[in-house]
Amino acid sequence: MKYILFDIDGTLIDSGGAGTRSLELAFEEVFSIPGAFRNINMAGKTDMQILKEGLKLHSIDRLNGTVPEFFETYIKHLRRNIDNNRGHVKPGIREALESLNCNNGCILGLLTGNIKEGATVKLRTFGLDSYFATGAFGDDSEDRNKLLPLAIEKLYAMNSLRVDFRDCIVIGDTPRDIECSKPYGALAVAVATGPYPFGVLKDAGADMVFEDLSDTERFISSLWRA
Repeated sequence: MKYILFDIDGTLIDSGGAGTRSLELAFEEVFSIPGAFRNINMAGKTDMQILKEGLKLHSIDRLNGTVPEFFETYIKHLRRNIDNNRGHVKPGIREALESLNCNNGCILGLLTGNIKEGATVKLRTFGLDSYFATGAFGDDSEDRNKLLPLAIEKLYAMNSLRVDFRDCIVIGDTPRDIECSKPYGALAVAVATGPYPFGVLKDAGADMVFEDLSDTERFISSLWRA
């Protein structure tokens, strides 16, 4: 049984900038600082890590009790800002998910830096939420490299199914998606549909790199041959 774990932003969808806008608006509302994340590279980071870097950059004590308030405010803005007329599902994703979902040899999951509620808002907007019953999120750990073991634990808790790390496939669009799979021997599959080009993802150590997933047959057959 293969456990196939997808990243969200840049891999499954482009939210049309709603995630970044909502983080900025939440920070401004809670801390009265506009453009707080302007100089922070968010790609591949967890929401908790992004917030921590923003708090540090602006010399705000992250233990001051406002973290829950920040994420509640973020979700409020995300619901208002996300719009599937500005965003889109990445090429081949619907076809790939449908094919994998019909295959009894695998289980689909998420491995994402989004907090769980944010992930749900984004995926539901684009009609992808029904494919994913479990996974690991940015509010499970701010360290993305700890998410794969947590995803396996949560899968076991859900249906008592044990999966070996070597049967896990992590699919993402940044070097951090690749890095989080490597300590465990999971297969790292990269797609150049985010901010990083094919060559950078290959050099980062991905076991496979695709320009996008528009060739469903090639993508699926490559996973089974791995």
